Amino acid sequence: MNCRTVAALGLSFTLMVACAHRPPQTVPDLLSRVLPAPVLLIGEQHDAPAHQALQRDLVQTLARRVQLGAVVMEMVERGRSTQGLPSDADETRVRDALGWTEQTGWPWPTYGPVVMATVRSGAPVLGGNLPRAEMRDAMANAGLDKLVSTAVLERQRDGIRESHCGLLPESQIAPMTRIQLARDQSLAQTAAQAVIPGKTVMLVAGNGHVRRDLGVPLHLPPGVGYKVVVAQAGTVNEAESPPGDAVWQTPALPPRDHCAEFKQQMQKR
Repeated sequence: MNCRTVAALGLSFTLMVACAHRPPQTVPDLLSRVLPAPVLLIGEQHDAPAHQALQRDLVQTLARRVQLGAVVMEMVERGRSTQGLPSDADETRVRDALGWTEQTGWPWPTYGPVVMATVRSGAPVLGGNLPRAEMRDAMANAGLDKLVSTAVLERQRDGIRESHCGLLPESQIAPMTRIQLARDQSLAQTAAQAVIPGKTVMLVAGNGHVRRDLGVPLHLPPGVGYKVVVAQAGTVNEAESPPGDAVWQTPALPPRDHCAEFKQQMQKR
């Protein structure tokens, strides 16, 4: 029995509420929940291929509806874009325009389909991330601490500690948090500048960047409307899910010991 049938039969309020909060099952269903929106923030787990597949499908669907304004990506530095390239540009030209090399750390086979679907649609791909050349200055810029409330700043710092498995020296927590804040600010500014009336700018970033209570939404200018979609692999308790307007669930990933991997990286350095 689907949600519409449940509601039509006038069954319990609890069942109807459960249907209302059920994760969307198709891209059109997802878009019906979050549009219209000048900015649509799509969160992801970077190692979940189904999440990049969702992004590609969203790009193609919005393009068919003539609603796609641009795609802003965390994976590309601010200032880089495909603006000016023809829609039939090959991957080499696109990667050159975006500065996308193996050294960026973002695998082209993973994100190439999203990028190329955007280029084929005629909409631009815009880099939104903080340029590497600006990171050192950001780490030393205590003014970034004032971009958010004290409570948000402390939660961001706790997030840096946890995501680095408690292995970072305490002296690095504040500088690393400033980079996170600067990245959120950069992504927000890029998306806001790309807004086109009647269309949607899609922003692609990790779930931590798109969450309403800590990330990019806090840095968007007043009056810029937005919606947040959180993509998650496997079943996650609602209390553990980052705040958003919709959750897109995908199959669970094989278990990984991220802290063990990070510890090995630290030892190599």
